[in-house]
Amino acid sequence: MQRLRVKYQRGENLKFVSHLDIIRLWQRAFYRAGVEPAYSEGFNPHPRMALASPLPVGYTSRAEFMDLYTSAALSPHYFEDLINRQLPEGVKILQSCVVPLEQDSLQALVRQAEYLVDVRTCMSLAECRQAVDEFLAKDILVWQLQRQDKVKEYDLRAQVAELEVVSLAEGVLRLRMLLQCDSKGAGRPEQLTKALGITEFPLSVERRRLVLEA
Repeated sequence: MQRLRVKYQRGENLKFVSHLDIIRLWQRAFYRAGVEPAYSEGFNPHPRMALASPLPVGYTSRAEFMDLYTSAALSPHYFEDLINRQLPEGVKILQSCVVPLEQDSLQALVRQAEYLVDVRTCMSLAECRQAVDEFLAKDILVWQLQRQDKVKEYDLRAQVAELEVVSLAEGVLRLRMLLQCDSKGAGRPEQLTKALGITEFPLSVERRRLVLEA
């Protein structure tokens, strides 16, 4: 058995596809390519594959990760070429490598996620930079998130490692964010833009990088 770590991108065509449908997409690609995944044991065996920090619906990404266990050893280069031929437009394997079978789960290794966010605003460039500076100067920011009939309260400031204004053009602000993404919490870009005083929902959110524990 072999464990492959796969880095891939998801474009505009697939940004509204759910996490479960993405898993099914990969399973179909493996089947069509003739790649045999290893299966779990028990009464309901399923292919042994795991995606790191599922991408929220509406986001695109250039840095998603998946671990796939295969029943037979495959060359990473051969695997990439074989599977990419079976994938629809909007998803592509960028890189793959063999990792130890005994290594911690992929999800347990994720620490941070970097995003590029575009959002409309009426603020000037100076006001945007001031809002970012004021946010970063805070030691704590208690934030509330409404989910159905429950309200979750947490420290939003603690989830932000880096935040910067990239540009402002024709009323569209571009921000780069490096946010917490682990078992203790996962920062959401749209919550951060609200904290900066921007009422509009982001026009686009691209996950540029997932930081894994070395």
